[in-house]
Amino acid sequence: MAPLPAPGHMGVDYEQRVDFGRLRDHRLGRARAALEASECGAFLLFDFYNIRYTTQTWIGGALGDKMTRYALLIRGEEPKLWDFGSAARHHRLYSPWLDPADCHAGMLGMRGAIAPTAGLMESAIRQIKGMLEDAGLAGAPVGVDIVEPPFLFEMQRQGLSVVDAQQLMLDARLIKSADEIMLLTQAAAMVDGVYQDIVEVLKPGIRENEIVALANKRLYEMGSDQVEAVNAVSGERCNPHPHNFSDRLIRPGDQAFFDIIHSYNGYRTCYYRTFSVGSATPSQRDAYTRAREWMDASIGAVRAGAGTDQVAAVWPAATEFGFEDEMAAFGLQFGHGLGLGLHERPIISRLNSMREPIELQVGMVFALETYCPADDGFSAARIEEEIVITEQGPRVLTLFPAQSLVVANPY
Repeated sequence: MAPLPAPGHMGVDYEQRVDFGRLRDHRLGRARAALEASECGAFLLFDFYNIRYTTQTWIGGALGDKMTRYALLIRGEEPKLWDFGSAARHHRLYSPWLDPADCHAGMLGMRGAIAPTAGLMESAIRQIKGMLEDAGLAGAPVGVDIVEPPFLFEMQRQGLSVVDAQQLMLDARLIKSADEIMLLTQAAAMVDGVYQDIVEVLKPGIRENEIVALANKRLYEMGSDQVEAVNAVSGERCNPHPHNFSDRLIRPGDQAFFDIIHSYNGYRTCYYRTFSVGSATPSQRDAYTRAREWMDASIGAVRAGAGTDQVAAVWPAATEFGFEDEMAAFGLQFGHGLGLGLHERPIISRLNSMREPIELQVGMVFALETYCPADDGFSAARIEEEIVITEQGPRVLTLFPAQSLVVANPY
């Protein structure tokens, strides 16, 4: 079966690639459907992935996650956006799918740096309340995804009924369109190439942070719009997994694993690979083999109509690989949805999936992660594959070789 297409970064006239107009229509349509199916008169969105999903706008994470940007989706109306200063004017010029009159400058306080007593939140809520009254929705609940406590308190003080919209928006984002799947595949293809670069330089004397720098450089050169994180873990740091990187020098015989998390046109990867440096011990190979077996078993359990509990059930219990309970081992045998956010639905683990399974559906995209500590007491193997469920079954987006342990620069 041919790989899923990752055709490149440019739109061209001789191939069908991502149709961004269709992508915008799909996302806004699903958000509107979620609103119409709810009790809410409007969704007020602060989560910057939800803002992008509904307004098709984006500014850098340094400003986008400061709880200052927000969007209002009112029943039967076009989305309205409040953005950081001059970004609103930029949207009026370059985002023609938005009515210029709906692009506002906004400021609420930069996560409390401007105190609520300055009145910015009070006036913003008064404006929103007026828009709801004009739409004939004065008494309808307002769905909010994430919120600062002072903003929530002010909404309540002004008489607005607030309910949870995050659950509804995550459901809306659950099924990916063909355009979203192509962007996710392109993002994974970029990491395929970065792993080739890593294997070539993974030699004694290079530091973990140098690998992180290399990955960042190459991804931005290839067109990434955000490198969210790169984990680089080697040697005695592999077990237990620290979920970070350090300045540790790579040494001969180390086992090392990496996780590359970046986005292309907003769509993210979470993509682990494990290598040994120069040579591998039987203990390291055995750990890798078991991690691969768990991975293959979980992919084998993926099909439309199956439950996430069936996927989690093929993974070992926490006590089988050295942890006291599933909370302590969370994130090691793990699955999570991918899209505009790194951790979307479904979340798959023994911690939650056995109690509340989710039915897998065609169009879901998620990552599956396995981890196996080695019996030498410090090495460990970590593997991750990104999966899309198609009518023909699961397809793997992450193509850098991982069926057996890769030894980088063997002696």
